[in-house]
Amino acid sequence: DLIVHVRDITHPETILQKATVLSVLKNLNIPGHLLDSMVEVHNKVDLIERYKPTEENALAISALHGHGLSELKEVIEKKLLTTTGKKIVTVTVNLEGPQLSWLYKEATVQEVKVTPEDGTARVKVIIGNSAFGRYKNLFPN
Repeated sequence: DLIVHVRDITHPETILQKATVLSVLKNLNIPGHLLDSMVEVHNKVDLIERYKPTEENALAISALHGHGLSELKEVIEKKLLTTTGKKIVTVTVNLEGPQLSWLYKEATVQEVKVTPEDGTARVKVIIGNSAFGRYKNLFPN
């Protein structure tokens, strides 16, 4: 669904390495939309003082120090949701009913916050449009 190209930006041949990777991907007949939506990541920016990417849409990170990783995660999540046609929703479910079990089968459950006072839970899921439509039809409340 998504290509993430992580480069060691400190390597003396980093530009040549990028060209080689792109050439290999094109020779593999990777669909154009995947190449166009590829996420370019420049790693090891902690080794270069005041590093700023010169390439458009490149993300600067330091995997060692965690710099830029939250931004990278957000970009990847956004692109994957767009590519797969899924969305993140939070629904309130009755814990005595079958909703939570259904969501575990039909979606990707990310978080469950139980409210024991009223026997419900707020459930954050990644779900496709058709599955969400089925959920709303099965559990209208």
